[in-house]
Amino acid sequence: MGGTGIISSACSQLAVERGIELFVLNRGGTADKRPLPAGAIVLRADIRDPGSVRAALGDLEFDAVVDWIAFTPEHVRTSVELFRGRTGQYVFISSASAYQTPPARLPILESTPLRNPYWQYSRDKIACEDLLVRAYREEAFPATIIRPSHTYDRTLVPFDGGWTVLDRMRRGREIVVHGDGTSLWTLTHHTDFARGLVPLLGHPAAIGDVFHITSDEALTWNQIAETLAAAAGTTARIVHVPSAAIAAQDADWGAGLLGDKTHSMVFDNTKLRRLVPDFVATVPFSQGAREIVAWYDADPTRQRIDTRLDAVMDKLVEAYRLPSSA
Repeated sequence: MGGTGIISSACSQLAVERGIELFVLNRGGTADKRPLPAGAIVLRADIRDPGSVRAALGDLEFDAVVDWIAFTPEHVRTSVELFRGRTGQYVFISSASAYQTPPARLPILESTPLRNPYWQYSRDKIACEDLLVRAYREEAFPATIIRPSHTYDRTLVPFDGGWTVLDRMRRGREIVVHGDGTSLWTLTHHTDFARGLVPLLGHPAAIGDVFHITSDEALTWNQIAETLAAAAGTTARIVHVPSAAIAAQDADWGAGLLGDKTHSMVFDNTKLRRLVPDFVATVPFSQGAREIVAWYDADPTRQRIDTRLDAVMDKLVEAYRLPSSA
């Protein structure tokens, strides 16, 4: 369900390349940005309309179902009802932001507690996981839980504001980096994520279990900004701003920081490698950054400025710019 998003598009492509008979159920609308691979069988339905899904599915049964677009317990409850007895595995895409925030220890393991008092998105994902764990224990519903961290493709600038941040860099304007920029962060290219997920599909040892899939490269936020700027042919003029101050100016931006990006997040992928021994993330962010810049440069219509967030950044820069950087 989904299949054309930032992460799922790479998984769809790799699944077909590896000979999987792939059915994609979605409403359409993103295929122009991330077209489905040749050979994928499209089922048109709205997952929020169970009747349309049942009509599209007919009597089909599946070895594995991957749900990319479930965000609340109600979404998962509906999917369980739709696919109970129809699939050998139901893969729920959760989020690494569900892990204990801030973490008590690093690296993050799948056994790290789930608790995020700062971000509703993460709490909803935790509630989804709780529902699936109960369904597995009480009725052997064949659930597998996957927790991606910050996974990107060429369309996703890894800063709030997207292209706005790249535009500021190229114009010589300061950008905002939370904290002092030294917390460690893990960015995962979507093709690397796919190399971890696809081998888990239909894998009997993955049933009833949970895995995160991330790169092993950890960069500071200063390094991420500098790498992106270098790919854009410029330098990053960074102004450091406390996450709480950003949250005071913009609640949505702040929720994503306090609930996720403020704290160092480094992951141990040992558990995944027990089932997928050849898993290795091969795309460093230096390469991914070049892909991002090239994609935006290829079509100026993609270069959209978020004027509201741009103004918020100006306000924060003015308040926190060091006198010597003016």
